[in-house]
Amino acid sequence: MTEADLDLLIRAVDVVTTGEDAPQRADIGIRDGKFAEIAPGIDPARARRIVAGAGRLAFPGVIDAHQHWGIYNPLPEDAASESRASALGGVTTALNYMRTGQYYLNRGGAYEEFFPEVLDQVRGRSMIDYGFHLAPMTAGHIDEIPLLIDRFGVSSFKIFMFYGSHGLHGRSADQSGFLMIPPDQSYDYAHFEFIMRGVQAAREQRPERAEAISLSLHCETPEIMRAYTKLVEADPGQTGLAAYHASRPPHSEGLAVTIASFLADETNLATINLLHLSSRKALGAAMRMAAAFPHIDFRREVTIGHLLADVESARDNGGKVNPPLRPRADVEGLWEHLLAGDVDWVVSDHACCRSEQKFGGAPDDVFAARSGFGGAEYLLTGLLTEGVKRGLSPGRIARLTAGNPARRFGLSSKGDIAAGLDADLCLVDPASTWTVHAADSPSTQEYTPFEGMEMTARITDTFVRGVPVVTAGVAATGPATGEYLFRPQPQARPA
Repeated sequence: MTEADLDLLIRAVDVVTTGEDAPQRADIGIRDGKFAEIAPGIDPARARRIVAGAGRLAFPGVIDAHQHWGIYNPLPEDAASESRASALGGVTTALNYMRTGQYYLNRGGAYEEFFPEVLDQVRGRSMIDYGFHLAPMTAGHIDEIPLLIDRFGVSSFKIFMFYGSHGLHGRSADQSGFLMIPPDQSYDYAHFEFIMRGVQAAREQRPERAEAISLSLHCETPEIMRAYTKLVEADPGQTGLAAYHASRPPHSEGLAVTIASFLADETNLATINLLHLSSRKALGAAMRMAAAFPHIDFRREVTIGHLLADVESARDNGGKVNPPLRPRADVEGLWEHLLAGDVDWVVSDHACCRSEQKFGGAPDDVFAARSGFGGAEYLLTGLLTEGVKRGLSPGRIARLTAGNPARRFGLSSKGDIAAGLDADLCLVDPASTWTVHAADSPSTQEYTPFEGMEMTARITDTFVRGVPVVTAGVAATGPATGEYLFRPQPQARPA
C-alpha cells in the first residue's frame, strides 16, 4: 500500500513559474505548508486530500507589495476584510505601507512603541501572510532603522516626497499637524537625504542582508503640485479626475524621480524602488536615471489601477488616487514600458475607503474627495485580461506579481512554485468571463473605478502555505491563518 506522504495534491494543472514563459502541465504535491513535488503523474494514493485542477492555470501566489491597511478604516477591520478581498484576487502576501501621523493609528512617537501596536492589531485577523514597510518621518525614526530591521524584521522603508508642503488630498496649510513631527524638524529634501544615509548605513553594517534592505519613494514634487492646483481650482472648466490629473502633472513625477535618483547617487544607496509610476514622463525619467546612474539598482513599480483605468473610464471621483489616474495616452505609455521590460512589479496600492469618507459630502468636488481606492482582487485577473492580449506571457506575469517583489523585499520562501518554497498559489480559469461590480467584493469599499470592466480570467482557488483561503470562488470565513513575515527571511531550503 502506498503511504500518504502529501497533505494535498493538486492534479492536472498548467503550472506557471517565474523561470518559464509558458506553463507546463503537472501535478503539485504539498507537504507541511511547502511545495514538495511538482511533476506529472504523482500517485494520488500519496495524498490525504486531492483537488482536481481540471486544466486550470496554477500561478504563484501574488505578492502585492503595496497596500495600505488601516489608512481610512480601523486597522483590525481592514486586516480582516481587505485580506479576504486580496485572497479572492490570488494575493497570498500583502506588504503594507505604514507611518506615524494622521490616519493609520493617528499618533506620532517612536516606532519602538508604535509598531508593536500595529502588529497586535493585525495579529489573528488576516487571511493571508503580511508584512510592513515603514516611513521614517522624523530624525528619531532614522535612528531606529537598525532596530526595525533586527528586532522587527522590517527591511523596507518609504519616503513620501510631497508630504512636506502638500496635503494628502490636495493643498493643505497644516502639514505639520498632519505629519505629527517635532516642531523643530522638517520633512524635506534634507530629511530624505538623511533617510537614505541611514538606510545605507544599515546595509553596510549587514552585508549578508544588504540586498533585501531597500528604500521606496513616492515621487511627486510639492512645489509643482501646489502651483498647478491653484491654477486648476481657479478654472471652472476643469473638473473631476481630469482636473486632479492637471493639478498633479506628470512632469512633477519626472522631476521628483530625478531628485530622488541624484540623492541616491549622493548617498551611495543602491537599492531604490520608484513607486506607482503613473505617466509616460515619469517612466521616461526613471529610465534616464537608470542610464545616468548604472550603479543604482532601481526597481520600478506600476499599479493595476494606472494600467486599467484612465480619467475617462473611471467615471467619477471614486478614482481619485495619488499619483492621479492619467489620460489614455499615459496608460498606453505604461504598457509600452511594461512590455519592454522596464517595469519590475505590478501592485494594487489597495487603500480601502468607504463612500462616506471618500466623497466627504461633496461627490462632485474632486478636491474634497480622499485619495486612494482598493483593487487587490483585480490585480492578477486584470493583468491576465489586458496583458495577454498585448503579448504578455504567463511567466512574465508571474515575475511581475510574485518573483520580482519576493526577491527585492526579502521573501526568500515565496514568489514561485518550486520545491521547498511556501505553498502559496492560486488556480485561475483562463476562459471565464465576468464583469467587475463592487457589490460582489468582500472589501468594505462600496465603489470601484473598475466598475463594469469585463475580465477574461477568474481566480477560483487560493492557498496560503497549503491552506485553502478561497475555494470555488468563495473566500473562507474560518480562522484567519495569515502570518507576519519577518524580513529578510532565511534562505528557503529545498524539500
